[in-house]
Amino acid sequence: MTPFDGNLDLALNLPDIGVAFGEGLALIASPCILPVLPLVLSGGIEGGKARPFGITFGFVAAFSLFVLASRQIVSALHIDPDMIRYASMALLLVLGIMMLSEKLSGSFSAWTQGLANLGHRASTAKGTGFGSGILIGALIGLVWTPCGGPILASVLVQVIRQKTDLQSVLVTAAFAIGAAVPMLVITLTGKKIMSHFRFLTRHAEWVRKGFAVLILLSVGFMAFGSSATTFFSSNTSTASAPQPEVPEVSLENALPTPYPAPEFAGIQTWLNSQPLTMQELRGKVVLVDFWTYSCINCVRTLPYITAWDEKYRDQGLVIIGVHAPEFEFEKKIDNIQTAIAKYGIHYPVAVDNDLSTWINFNNQYWPAHYLIDKEGRVVYSHFGEGHYDVTESNIRVLLGVQGAADTNAITPPALIDETPETYLGYARGDRFIDKSGVQKDMVGSYKFDNFVSLHHWSLGGLWKIESEKITAAENGSFLRLNFKAKKVFLVMGTTKDKPQQITLKLNGAVIAADQAGKDVTKGGIVTVKDHALYELVNQTTPENGQLDIIAQGEGVEMYAFTFGE
Repeated sequence: MTPFDGNLDLALNLPDIGVAFGEGLALIASPCILPVLPLVLSGGIEGGKARPFGITFGFVAAFSLFVLASRQIVSALHIDPDMIRYASMALLLVLGIMMLSEKLSGSFSAWTQGLANLGHRASTAKGTGFGSGILIGALIGLVWTPCGGPILASVLVQVIRQKTDLQSVLVTAAFAIGAAVPMLVITLTGKKIMSHFRFLTRHAEWVRKGFAVLILLSVGFMAFGSSATTFFSSNTSTASAPQPEVPEVSLENALPTPYPAPEFAGIQTWLNSQPLTMQELRGKVVLVDFWTYSCINCVRTLPYITAWDEKYRDQGLVIIGVHAPEFEFEKKIDNIQTAIAKYGIHYPVAVDNDLSTWINFNNQYWPAHYLIDKEGRVVYSHFGEGHYDVTESNIRVLLGVQGAADTNAITPPALIDETPETYLGYARGDRFIDKSGVQKDMVGSYKFDNFVSLHHWSLGGLWKIESEKITAAENGSFLRLNFKAKKVFLVMGTTKDKPQQITLKLNGAVIAADQAGKDVTKGGIVTVKDHALYELVNQTTPENGQLDIIAQGEGVEMYAFTFGE
């Protein structure tokens, strides 16, 4: 796979930089310019020759730090940039309409007059040079923020959506310079402007309305142009050369109506790759795999997927693993990286902690596979395990590889009466014997039920039952499960900084070596270190059994049982 070229992306984002510069210029004509203008003028008139440059520098520095810090905060809190984008467009629309009305603009200016008074003393600060100018410029930026908020919000969205820090800095700088240029002109020529201020006042209405039109056009660009990158990329691709005809191919179990592949959205970070977009992947065959590392069904598909990556990468296949967490601990990047190393994943992994891409695909299952052709259309999908031969055959057809697929193993279907996946937290907890007695989000005492019916479970001792997990609250707390399956898996973790242990009993006795899962050591002991999927039982054939899990101390967390062959 050809690595992403950051310089190409930067070139394609030049329109975003231009729009940011234009929005910065528009800020000078916002309705609160009149209460702030005396601050700018007096700062330039009363100081020395270096003071205007200090004012400009202070404004640019304060604003840039605010925007770049906001980008980091939005990223850290996983706030959806689309929500900010929609809010900013709505505010910009209101601002543009308000600037078209003399009455509304006057009312808003009167409201912001009080804010301007907060910084008026700055113009008479001690010192007349560059240093005092920096202070004035920073305060001007602070006073201006409520008035320019809609425009600031819109440029913040542009900054957030840039793929690299360099691009974010350039977009921020473009906006700040756009706002600072007229400010520098005002401070340098303050006296002349004051002498001609009556002329400007007579034409202020037309100036204001002109900028209002620019703001409304900016809203239209953001609403219908999506992004400058997509706009220019699509134009370039269609204008540079005619699109090749889509060859007719015969896919097995193909979708009756292919559809454009949804875009990756809300990705917290990319692992094994720089950020990718569907537009960049045009011309490649793409397999999108929705997975999460504690899902046994997902884990069992990984040997096939990693083999396809190794076999077909050089022939044009790009596999993207979209890690969509089911539990909170699966959102930790370190945990995901550990799983990637454990399962030998070398293809790009997009961390979809907010499930934004999951929602874009209208996905509902782990695992889920979407096969996308070279024209960017989803042409085949499969949910769950199995059908590996069909998926590989379709990959080969789309790549133009001759011959039949050579996938070896096909996962057998699950038993009809096999115990289903069983969640232990109260949000999705199923088949708990004492469900009516659950004490939510607090430590409670549970009385063991000697008889547990098939596919059900019971607790004894002190446990804390939360939305998605249960936690042992004392040494000897135990769980009993009546199951039917060949293998039993349990997602576990610990609240402690050191490993915790549990003991397993099967049908009343310490689990035997020939029945124990791979994570069980001598004496039926399982050591819980990380939040992960642990294999507890591995019988020769699928059989009914009673599994007892005894905590050897407090702090062991249990999330969900899964079962299989």
